[in-house]
Amino acid sequence: MSDSLDLWKLLAGLAIFLYGMFLLEDSVKAISGRAFRRMIRSYTNGRLRSIGSGALTTAILQSSSAVSLMVLAFVGAGVMTMENGIGVMMGANIGTTITSWIVAVFGFKLKIESFALPLIAGGGLVFIAFGPSSKFFQGGRLLIGFGFLFLGLDFMKTSVEIYAQHIDLSSIGEYGLWLYLFFGILITALMQSSSATIAIILTALNSGLIGFDNSVAMVIGANIGTTVTVLLGSLGGIQAKKRVSTSHLIFNLLTGIIAFVALQPLSWLVACFFDTTSNAVMALALFHTLFNFIGVIVFFPFIGLLARFLSRTFPDHKEILTVYLNNTPTEVTDAATASLRKEILHLFEECQLYSLRTLRIDHKLVFDHTLPFEENSARRGSLSDFYEKVKLLHGEIIEFYAKLLNAQLEEAEARELERMIYASRNIMNSIKNIKGIRHDLDEFDGSDNEYLHQQYKLFRRRLLELYHDINRFQEIGDLQEQYRSLLRTVVHIEQMDKRFLQTVMKRAADGDINELEIASLLMANRLFSQYCRLLAFALKDLLLSEKEIHEFDHAMDMKELLDEEQGRSQESQAVGR
Repeated sequence: MSDSLDLWKLLAGLAIFLYGMFLLEDSVKAISGRAFRRMIRSYTNGRLRSIGSGALTTAILQSSSAVSLMVLAFVGAGVMTMENGIGVMMGANIGTTITSWIVAVFGFKLKIESFALPLIAGGGLVFIAFGPSSKFFQGGRLLIGFGFLFLGLDFMKTSVEIYAQHIDLSSIGEYGLWLYLFFGILITALMQSSSATIAIILTALNSGLIGFDNSVAMVIGANIGTTVTVLLGSLGGIQAKKRVSTSHLIFNLLTGIIAFVALQPLSWLVACFFDTTSNAVMALALFHTLFNFIGVIVFFPFIGLLARFLSRTFPDHKEILTVYLNNTPTEVTDAATASLRKEILHLFEECQLYSLRTLRIDHKLVFDHTLPFEENSARRGSLSDFYEKVKLLHGEIIEFYAKLLNAQLEEAEARELERMIYASRNIMNSIKNIKGIRHDLDEFDGSDNEYLHQQYKLFRRRLLELYHDINRFQEIGDLQEQYRSLLRTVVHIEQMDKRFLQTVMKRAADGDINELEIASLLMANRLFSQYCRLLAFALKDLLLSEKEIHEFDHAMDMKELLDEEQGRSQESQAVGR
């Protein structure tokens, strides 16, 4: 068997590990209802309780890394506060010392990694059996996330453990305790398990390869090296996860420094209970527990201070989504109103971009410039991330509007603001419609039924036609011509809606589509047509004057009356026949 480092297995383990972290955090967010959050918070509420929970959980799981990664997931999902997360990880350091006692007393270690495959298998079966809307579905993802987490750790461990086992610890020689400390850090960082490192150290100590003083230096190094796992788990994470992982590093590093500086006094204290020559293994287990207890006692009063320090070091970066409202004071009502109108038009454009991306249409077919969300983003996020940005932008618009209402406004100004904010709400309602039919559109696009696939193309064409009409409308300078252009756009939307319904009914009568496909097509068309109408109504309230808005609304009322009259006439003719 080769004793070289298996690099590909190490990298694959890292990838599986990080994906497990993603699944774990994402599923926790999905299932963390009020009862779940209350349970987690109650068990970790307060410093002593969080330390006790961390110690107990780690003693059961036999993996401080796994517990610390759970803490990262819970903090990242907003289920656990940072201070309580720090307490749990401090307790995990005490709990992990049970491994030393198990190895010292029984000579073996319970391997939590062996749970990986059953967790993945069980989670996979649940994942398949239940739909995405079910809590069980998210529970399956949670189990798979745990399984991948442990499987990734196991891959990383086994890729180097054979290599590590062939390292002769006695070959380090008498280079001083600093080298043993560094070696403990290195081997733990490679093996991703302080428990495995400590087992090797205890074995070497028991066989006489190293002395007691050298072994305690390596155990201190193992305690520091285990922070690498948690630091890896915070890669690419939110600021809260970075704060928690850094607190773990600070706590373990300073605890290690204290233990290393006080090595002789601590060794003397341990010697009062166990002979470090004849019973060195038990003495080392006691030393491991003792210095972790000391670390918790020393840091306990400073948890709040550490949390505040890390909050300043890793502040939450609130992304500025507004373009026109940032530096506009609400006291100058004319300027504030103009900026609010521009910001809502910005929201309108981002809504258009979201729809283009949903239907996989190149934005250059509509826009000749890069929109702010795309321009200011370091990387192109998912559609879900984009939707969250649009919601936040709408929230900032509403907040600015609320502040503007406190100013002394004339009646005409108040009505204008009300129309503008109504337009903003219509824009948000429209984007919800596109979000609601996204799954149906994907099914139409990938369907074997050629008619359904053609309808997907038709939705894309209808969207582009609408956006080109909108672009022409915005370029018109005359308000009366703008009004007539927008009215023609609405009439065209209604015509396309009716034409779509007629086509679907004909296909249904011919038996070309089944009942489920009929329902999906009708629902998608209803939401899509409503999306188009809402955008047109938003432009009406944003860009037309009060006079033109009144004429537009009157024309729409007349159209509704004519449609009702036409419907009654057709019904009478049908009865006569």
